[in-house]
Amino acid sequence: MKFILKGPFKENIHNLIKRIGYHFQGEDKEKKELAFTRPVKGYPRFHIYAKQEIENLIFNLHLDQKRPIYKGVTAHSGEYEGEVVEKEAERIKKILEKL
Repeated sequence: MKFILKGPFKENIHNLIKRIGYHFQGEDKEKKELAFTRPVKGYPRFHIYAKQEIENLIFNLHLDQKRPIYKGVTAHSGEYEGEVVEKEAERIKKILEKL
């Protein structure tokens, strides 16, 4: 599920994502996106890709139901929409819109 939060924000993207309970996983320099998960380990878990464009934050959120089956393959059982993902997106928006 993709969504945008309008800025400006007083904190950097790492601190903002930390406030919503996510942990940094890595960076895709080509796409200029940062990857975060909640919880840090185990499945199911929420996985969010975030990037900043000017003042706005762009999020791509999904729920990983289980880890990839084959070594070296990133495909997984991810849910990109549905009630659980929508509730998590709303939770994130409520927290970050207050900052």
